[in-house]
Amino acid sequence: MASPILPGSGLGSGLDIGAIVTALVNADKAPKQTQIDTATKVNTLKISGVGSLKSALTAFQTAMTDLGSKTNPAFSGFTATSNNATLSATSDSTAVAGSYNVVVSQLATGSKIASASFAGGAASAIPSGTLKISQNGTDYNVDIPANATLQTTRDAINKAQGANGISANIVTDSSGSSRLVISSSKTGAGSDLSVSGIAGLEIDGTQPMGTSPAAGTSGAVNDIAKNAKLTIDGLEVTSKSNTVTGAISGLTLNLTTVSPLSGGVATPTVVSVDANTKGLQTSIQSFVDAYNKLKTTIDTLSKATPDADGKLTVQAAFTGDAMPRSLIADIRGQLTAEGAGGPLAVLSQLGVMTDRNTGNLTFDTNAFTKTMAQPGMTGQVQQLFTGTNDTNGLLARMSKAVDSYLKPPAGSITGTSLLDQRMAILTKNTRNLTDQQAALDLRVDNLTKTLTAKYNAMDLLVGQMKATANNITSFFSSLNAQQSAK
Repeated sequence: MASPILPGSGLGSGLDIGAIVTALVNADKAPKQTQIDTATKVNTLKISGVGSLKSALTAFQTAMTDLGSKTNPAFSGFTATSNNATLSATSDSTAVAGSYNVVVSQLATGSKIASASFAGGAASAIPSGTLKISQNGTDYNVDIPANATLQTTRDAINKAQGANGISANIVTDSSGSSRLVISSSKTGAGSDLSVSGIAGLEIDGTQPMGTSPAAGTSGAVNDIAKNAKLTIDGLEVTSKSNTVTGAISGLTLNLTTVSPLSGGVATPTVVSVDANTKGLQTSIQSFVDAYNKLKTTIDTLSKATPDADGKLTVQAAFTGDAMPRSLIADIRGQLTAEGAGGPLAVLSQLGVMTDRNTGNLTFDTNAFTKTMAQPGMTGQVQQLFTGTNDTNGLLARMSKAVDSYLKPPAGSITGTSLLDQRMAILTKNTRNLTDQQAALDLRVDNLTKTLTAKYNAMDLLVGQMKATANNITSFFSSLNAQQSAK
């Protein structure tokens, strides 16, 4: 802030007016400035703390989500492996150790149909009306406007039915003739598509077009939709999907190709299921580490630290704040809350305990190994952590415990999370402190100008009085000199 005070002494009084005004202004400014500076420091610390806590909670939720992943599960009680790329397998908590010979003779396919060819290519005119695409007894209607072409019809189908797994495209042959090709993501016998409602686009998807379809023919491309066919230890199994569940208890088979032939005989894929004790131990340690990392962050943001003299005087972002204590209570409560049920009810049975001094979790691998020696315990560990549904597993409950801090609670009037609400308050405080600083700076500027003007006026008056005194002194000195000369 520019100051109107000029250095140097007053010409009339000889006083350092600049120093006097500065001292008076600083004395007036100091209390309010100290208040603003202290409040700004605390507010900035809290803003940083909210950001750090939000980041830590997000990392914790990510860790819980990753550990509970369905596509790459970390808490599988069993590991299911296959000895070739014909299929992959995943297990759940009801799996049983063993091995199975699987032969895939046919993959499940979806319906793909083509219209008769249009000599005019993609720009061929299509009559307006309602195009009806039927599948499994359900009709999907697409409105075709006037002046439509084969290309705009394709676009209308994709826009209207993409969410239903139905898509369309145009295939043009070497002669320039084009066909509308419609396909579905649904697989299995009986899922064939058929199209009606608009002349020129009638397609019966239950009839194959053949290998060299004539221009006027339409129907299923290559073949109609089929079920997957496989044998498991010689027992025949069919599935509408290439994801086969329920055929082997506790296992899901994901079929990718048919089994290769060797000497005209299909080579079986061996699916092996083994207890995942080592993997579960690693995953439990990851769970403990994620919890302890969050707990350490919360402790750091909450506890005052010693200063240079060893006294607890340096406050943290949430020192004395009830929110971190509430947060830890919410998370810790899930460690002992009733979940999916079963023989394993608490983490202590797996060797996971709470350190009485730090509150962190510890993992006794010897106790874990002892528990795992009991039959069927690996599946119970999986059930404890991942649950029997999407909500009752420990991982899901731990993640949900911090939801309200990161996401707006259900029925929230503000539509913001607890941390976002806190950040909004702190941001408002920042603006308020900025306004207070601006007001103080304006007051200091005005007070400086006022005091400078007053002291300059005083200096002028003192100068005038000195000049008068000098004149009087000079007059009497001159008068005395005249008297002495007589």
